[in-house]
Amino acid sequence: MDINNLKEKIKNGYVIKREEAIEVYNSDYESLTAAADELREYFCGNDFDVCTIINAKSGKCSENCKFCAQSAHYHTNVKEYDLLDEEIIVKDALDKYKRGIPRYSMVASGKGLTPKDIDKICSITKKIYEEAPDIKVCISGGIISEESFEKLKEAGITRIHNNLETSRNFFPEICTTHTYDQKIDTIKAAQEAGMEICSGGLIGLGEDFTDRIDMALELRDLDVHSVPINLLNPIKNTPLENNEPLTMEEVNRTCATFRFIMPKALIRLAGGRSLMEEFGASAFKSGANAAISGVLLTTKGISIEDDMKRIKELNYQVKAV
Repeated sequence: MDINNLKEKIKNGYVIKREEAIEVYNSDYESLTAAADELREYFCGNDFDVCTIINAKSGKCSENCKFCAQSAHYHTNVKEYDLLDEEIIVKDALDKYKRGIPRYSMVASGKGLTPKDIDKICSITKKIYEEAPDIKVCISGGIISEESFEKLKEAGITRIHNNLETSRNFFPEICTTHTYDQKIDTIKAAQEAGMEICSGGLIGLGEDFTDRIDMALELRDLDVHSVPINLLNPIKNTPLENNEPLTMEEVNRTCATFRFIMPKALIRLAGGRSLMEEFGASAFKSGANAAISGVLLTTKGISIEDDMKRIKELNYQVKAV
């Protein structure tokens, strides 16, 4: 494959096929990452979307996702608590905002949010905007109805997060308590309510690289703008505790191939970045242009101050895109 010829075709609007994406992934490493970086700059410039999250509701999840410390099916000793008080979340959001983070997401454990949770999150969101009108507030709350999405949007939530996790083919190997189609239906319900979508998945679950490609193609079909790529951080007492993390080359090949498939998207390094060399700096020159910064859910994150310094050194400009 002539990777540079394909790159130029994509600049002119060409949409690559699955067979081409497989060739892209397996192409010369240096040529691939350089071409992906060029596509990123061509379509996205040097804007860098950085967000932070809070574990707003922790543990006791009914779902059996094999990678997750918060599943009630595994004995991981994770902290368990219901939706945090408004004062705690608002204070945290404002602290992150004052430290330069333009996007803030509340992440709630569980299959879905209760009507009471939805109302509380709406109240919290309105309070955050009273204090910081320019911030962008997001929510990750599992399977939610279109009616609830409409309420969240009215309160000011701009984007919802719902990972596909992996390919349709591999998903039953990871979770059996809900379906791939339930996730897709949730994403479509949010879109019907007029919301932006953040959806990606984990790599290193034991999937083949073609599963990652199939997930990316599904995300492209769903017109997803923000695509988190999580590197599995194996959690003790989960079924995947003995998985070996992927190499940095595999991470970068994945980011680069996603850039070829979705040239205009935000390719966001998310969980597992603490396992990466230089916290993923090379991925930000291989097609990735967004990140989650600060404390994560149950695993180690990267300090906001270190991230801001690193982003500047890479000649990016922080912006909520």
